Amino acid sequence: QVQLVESGGGLVQPGGSLRLSCIASGFSFRNWAMDWYRQSPGKGRELVATINSKGRATHYADFARDRFIISRDNAKNTVYLQMNSLKVEDTAVYYCCWPIGSSNYWGQGTQVIVSS
Repeated sequence: QVQLVESGGGLVQPGGSLRLSCIASGFSFRNWAMDWYRQSPGKGRELVATINSKGRATHYADFARDRFIISRDNAKNTVYLQMNSLKVEDTAVYYCCWPIGSSNYWGQGTQVIVSS
């Protein structure tokens, strides 16, 4: 079955960096675009970044542009989110998503807390 397993979250000070990873299994990872989403307390889930199947095209939410980098390694069935210059407002649960429309698949999420 499809599995998306995120890791790499944690507690970091403002201005710090974290690298999130998501290992995918159960589908042809190399053939699909992948997304990172996040959900902050009291807010809905929002798109952070998207990467196409070959990793050559990316799209970022305005808050992520210039600070976050999405990438992938199709040989490892893994998508990454490098987060730099983290802000307190980046505190959220970050989710990996296989976006196939009405049946999107989600990971369990990894918690990121940005606090001094």
